Amino acid sequence: MSAGDFRAVGEDEVYRGSLVRLARARFTAPDGTAFERDVVRHPGAVVVVPLVDPGTALLVRQFRAATGTEMLELPAGKRDVAGEPPEGTAGRELVEEVGRRPASLELLAEFYNSPGFCDERTWLYLATGLCEVPADRQGVEEQAMSIHEVRLADLDELVAAREIVDAKTIVGLCLAARRAGS
Repeated sequence: MSAGDFRAVGEDEVYRGSLVRLARARFTAPDGTAFERDVVRHPGAVVVVPLVDPGTALLVRQFRAATGTEMLELPAGKRDVAGEPPEGTAGRELVEEVGRRPASLELLAEFYNSPGFCDERTWLYLATGLCEVPADRQGVEEQAMSIHEVRLADLDELVAAREIVDAKTIVGLCLAARRAGS
């Protein structure tokens, strides 16, 4: 049995919110078995590693409603502007969250955050040549966020101390540190 032999045969929308949709999706397995899965449909997201120098990144500390806690994270955001390419979303999110415009954006990776139940695809960028611009914070959480400089060399310690527990941030900082030779 090959994963490529599974077939989507339809889905019904169960819920539509302001960001995501929940669908009950129907599939057929290679042996003909029909089955259903609940799937969260997401517009996609970007995450950016903004380097202020080769060994230091800007992170934000913000409240996350799903966990009920504040998290130290890389700037990120959903792809919620129709027709906007991922690099456009990345540049916009940097301005909104940390008040920086990048001279250069380099795609480091694309990944699915939780493919067991959600189709959210994330584009991860490295941003360099940052210049300060007025921040344009949009949401309630963004209004209260703070900006922090983090040395890439401190990543292991920050993860071990549970200061950084966000997966996209760990992935982004690990890739940036490897690229910088840290």
